[in-house]
Amino acid sequence: MSLSIQDAQMQVDQWIKTHGVRYFNELTNMALLTEEVGEMARIIARKYGEQSYKTTDANLNLADEMADVLFVLICLANQTQINLEEAFKQNIEKKTKRDALRHKQNPKL
Repeated sequence: MSLSIQDAQMQVDQWIKTHGVRYFNELTNMALLTEEVGEMARIIARKYGEQSYKTTDANLNLADEMADVLFVLICLANQTQINLEEAFKQNIEKKTKRDALRHKQNPKL
């Protein structure tokens, strides 16, 4: 099943209205986003970095943590009336113009 960003924004909004009572305020959601990114970073540091796993890390799921990040980001977009689909399209256009040759000419890559 394919899901557009716009559909995801509507699905999150419906979930909040049905199960979440209301959106947390923007500052709370920003703190939650930071927390979720930290949880995702923890998994990546252990799976792809030098940190070793702890016994409490056994059930960590990178896909689930990425979905948590996306959910809270969508909450913030909904609260601030940002159309993420349009913003993403504009961001890709900006990067394409700005970085058309930059990465190809980078000898480090």
